Amino acid sequence: MKTFNEAHPPAALNKVRDVPTLCPYCGVGCALHYGVDEAGVIQYARGRNGASNAGRLCVKGRYGFDYAGHPQRLTRPLIRRDSAYPRGPLSGFSRQNSSGPRKPGGIVDYDEVLPHFREASWEEALDRVAAGLGGIRDTHGPDALAGFGSAKGSNEEAYLFQKFIRAVLGTNNVDHCTRLCHASSVYALIEGIGSGAVTNVVRDIENAEVAVIAGCNPTANHPVAATFMKQAASAGTDLLAVNVRRPGIADYCRQYCQIKPGADVAFYNAVMQVIIAEGLHDRTFIDARTGGFEALQAAVAHYTPAVAEPLTGIPASEIIAFARRLGQARSAMFFWGMGISQHVFGTDNARCLIALALLTGNIGRPGTGLHPLRGQNNVQGASDAGLIPMYYPGYQSVADPEVQRRFEALWGVDLPNKPGLTTAEITHAALDGDIRGLYCMGENPFLSDPDMNRVREALASLDFLVVQDLFITETAEFADVILPASAFMEKRGTFTNTDRRVQIGRPVREPPGEARQDWHILRDLAQRLGHDWGYADESAVFDEFVETAPPYANLTYERLGEQGRWYPCPSADSEGERVLFSEVFPIGRARFVPAELGVAPDLPDDDYPLVLNTGRQLEHWHTGVMTRRSRALDAIAPEARVEVHPDDAARLGISEGQWTQIASRRGDVQVQAHLTRDVATGTLFLPMHFREAAANLLTSPELDPFGKIPEFKICAVRLVPLSPPSTQTPPAGVSHAAS
Repeated sequence: MKTFNEAHPPAALNKVRDVPTLCPYCGVGCALHYGVDEAGVIQYARGRNGASNAGRLCVKGRYGFDYAGHPQRLTRPLIRRDSAYPRGPLSGFSRQNSSGPRKPGGIVDYDEVLPHFREASWEEALDRVAAGLGGIRDTHGPDALAGFGSAKGSNEEAYLFQKFIRAVLGTNNVDHCTRLCHASSVYALIEGIGSGAVTNVVRDIENAEVAVIAGCNPTANHPVAATFMKQAASAGTDLLAVNVRRPGIADYCRQYCQIKPGADVAFYNAVMQVIIAEGLHDRTFIDARTGGFEALQAAVAHYTPAVAEPLTGIPASEIIAFARRLGQARSAMFFWGMGISQHVFGTDNARCLIALALLTGNIGRPGTGLHPLRGQNNVQGASDAGLIPMYYPGYQSVADPEVQRRFEALWGVDLPNKPGLTTAEITHAALDGDIRGLYCMGENPFLSDPDMNRVREALASLDFLVVQDLFITETAEFADVILPASAFMEKRGTFTNTDRRVQIGRPVREPPGEARQDWHILRDLAQRLGHDWGYADESAVFDEFVETAPPYANLTYERLGEQGRWYPCPSADSEGERVLFSEVFPIGRARFVPAELGVAPDLPDDDYPLVLNTGRQLEHWHTGVMTRRSRALDAIAPEARVEVHPDDAARLGISEGQWTQIASRRGDVQVQAHLTRDVATGTLFLPMHFREAAANLLTSPELDPFGKIPEFKICAVRLVPLSPPSTQTPPAGVSHAAS
């Protein structure tokens, strides 16, 4: 078999140059080289020796780069034609009652949508946006406006977007997709230890005796991180997995507990009850570094394994075995994902994991720590940069008068002192008529937010919507103005991965046509609204961000170099801190915050007897805007499948590959079935990436009261077999519209 010899590449690659940059997908932040030919076309991606990936790449990183050159890229600004008002969806798919079987690979049909827009010059488009946003601000007040930024953008873009919304428009109504993934984790971390970031890096799992893998599927969602977990397991680390849907990493685990949906608090409280009862807790650590232990002890006392068994579905003996292995370990790490955070009680779930780490003294040493696996490539950095409604950069409260005065002095404007609305709250406020204008940069809330019928209605109700993106997304169908933006591989900027490592992404190709750098668009809009932002380049923006965000002190473009550094970085010559809080927490003593088992708002009944769980799959990303336009990834996984347990399938008369209809209290979708024992009986799993089987047409808009994250993991549904797919009439009583 021929193998690639890097020292002697084939002649065809002689004129292809390697450009060092990063992967644009998940929070692992893999370093890679793109091979770029003389015409500026990316020919390949290959891993380089980054701190988080050691040369490894997953299928998305290796093959998912060609979306940037897709024929549907926007190359000129677009303005909605007068004939396309009143505002509403423009494609058949986006209209109500439209979800149903579609051919694989469905993306927005430009033939259907483009005729409703006309091309415009940048001058006309920016003037139109400035007039639209400025007019609403002047007529209805700043809080009638809101902005959705993007975790796919750089730190510099996130910093400038939140600055634009706050300093130029005058409102704190700014948020991004962290509200849909780990906002509850961040809330619990800041409350418990005083920091919203991880306390140790993924690869330190090699020093852990035990690793808890809670509510996450790293093999699919953080594939390169999963390779280090598997490697650690082969070297002796005991992996303990807890999840409602069996993750691939379970094959490598010492113990896997398939708990009932929503039973996390009961399970972890029972584990803590056993650890305390058997004296396995770290009394020295608790006495020296924490507060509130007695309250926690009292709260978990009644969660005995016998009580927890029927609540969780896990035999008492297995709960005890889990607790003993964890309690006896000299070092343990805690990884968790959106199976923990995407609940109306997601903050309580995260509180339990934090308490478990504190109880066992597993923070501040090698092989220990808390690590919520962050989703998008820069969701950590976007949050650090203040792209959230309650914090300025560096998690400094907008309600703190001293902090407000400091930012007013730096930015030279008066600033609002009231925390803004979160993502789902902005949708609700639009429906109430309180939000009238929205600036959406790189987000696609039509597919990513819960209860799509409500989102559709909210977008249609706006007075003005501007969308800045690579393509006409489902959200952009509602826009007054669409601004063509730059893709990841067309921009320079810093990105902060799940490990807190800040790295520079470098351009490898030019934006197509008249598409512009996102930060240039923000700068030019600010200029039109009376704010002169004279940044020389991206590094100047980064320097101002560092000035405002204490955790990023001592970082500059020059010091980041090709490999990047972790924050916090105590000195200019430091590589940054890999393990945090070895001696003290930012709030002094960490806090135990007890939690009680909550009740999900959308539970099964006779009409909707199953529980739907939504999430991600290996080959796709978020709402599929990038990966469904990547030829290889779309070819590997062109369509959605709903996972059904074989026993449920037999009972319902459903076979492998058969078309089915999933109906919730808000709508229904049609999708083919995949029979697997990865899901428990009584539960289903549907990925979120596919517009033709839009999972969020089904999900509930109910929110966690602390993190304000929606409930994506427990949705009562019924499942009905359909056959044949193209001619089936839905059963009586099932409708697409909200009931």
